[in-house]
Amino acid sequence: MRCLSAGSLLTIILSTALVGESADWSASQINKLPSSETPVRLFNGKDFAGWQGQIGKYWSIADDTVIGRNTAENPPQASTYLLTEKKYHNFRLIFEGRLVESEMHTGIALWGKRVEREGDPDSYLGHLVMFPSEYGFWDLYRRNLIYRDTEGIAKKAGKQHDWNRFEILATGNRIQLAINGQLVADWSDPKPEYCQAGPIGLQLHSNSVPQEVQFRGLILTENPEDRLVTLSEACD
Repeated sequence: MRCLSAGSLLTIILSTALVGESADWSASQINKLPSSETPVRLFNGKDFAGWQGQIGKYWSIADDTVIGRNTAENPPQASTYLLTEKKYHNFRLIFEGRLVESEMHTGIALWGKRVEREGDPDSYLGHLVMFPSEYGFWDLYRRNLIYRDTEGIAKKAGKQHDWNRFEILATGNRIQLAINGQLVADWSDPKPEYCQAGPIGLQLHSNSVPQEVQFRGLILTENPEDRLVTLSEACD
């Protein structure tokens, strides 16, 4: 039986408006959101409105998908990011991600700021939720690895070269992460002063070989309720 909240009609209408003719998994989760949350698409599927980064050099769009790609001839010397122009602190992000080429991880950056590294103005200082070659949380240019997938829960839930379904719930100094319907991390940063509003970034890692990463969906709500909505035991 499908679970409907009091605001289900509103979210269904929003889902239709957000998705248009190209429904996807991320949009299908909208009717599971609490009625207090208003979903928005960070990526409109057509252009990079609301984003900044090395567009054209490393970032492109095809089939409603954000593509980060480099060849052996133009490797990023530092990890480069496609960054939202708006800053976020407390948010829920639902999206799909895929590593297409290389074995290097990618990830979602948050709670930090845009910085220049190795001549790239679109690198990042802050937190990184890593997947799929490595799982855990990294503090870019500060503390390095701050949360490790020691029991391999995330690795077991994830897929190396296929689409993975993600939900990130970032509130205060706490990050909850679900992958393919399974809770794989629930961690609070002991340094809350490092957990400030910042742009959300899609990572293309520094590398010396060809690589490609893809992202789609990218539906966000601000000031979310404290519960994950994409867990497999949730009502559908």
